[in-house]
Amino acid sequence: MKIVGIGTRIFNFLIDTIIVLVIAYIIFKIRNWYVYYYRVKYYHFGYFFFPVLFLYYTFFESVFARTPGKWMSYTKVVNQKNSKPSFVQVLIRSLVRLTIIDMFFIPFLDKTLHDYVSKTEVVEV
Repeated sequence: MKIVGIGTRIFNFLIDTIIVLVIAYIIFKIRNWYVYYYRVKYYHFGYFFFPVLFLYYTFFESVFARTPGKWMSYTKVVNQKNSKPSFVQVLIRSLVRLTIIDMFFIPFLDKTLHDYVSKTEVVEV
């Protein structure tokens, strides 16, 4: 089990964030069509981005233990026993990711807050 470095983590983050942004933007634009033509209530983009982010990571990491960004970098999420994380661990990871302070724990813990709290690691495949 070889734990990946910060550069790989940033690559994963960028790829996954671009995908989440595109999905959330499409949903946002479809919803805005209804706002314009049917006068339904308007919601800001954040109301779409954060739920998509949560669902994206929860789905991919619970089913595959990898996201598209992790597939591209040949990495995966494992628990402390080097096996697929439990659904509860994935939920914790996804919830903690929604906090703004998640990435600022890297200098102190040598990992992100969502890895520390959920007791998981990102390792090479």
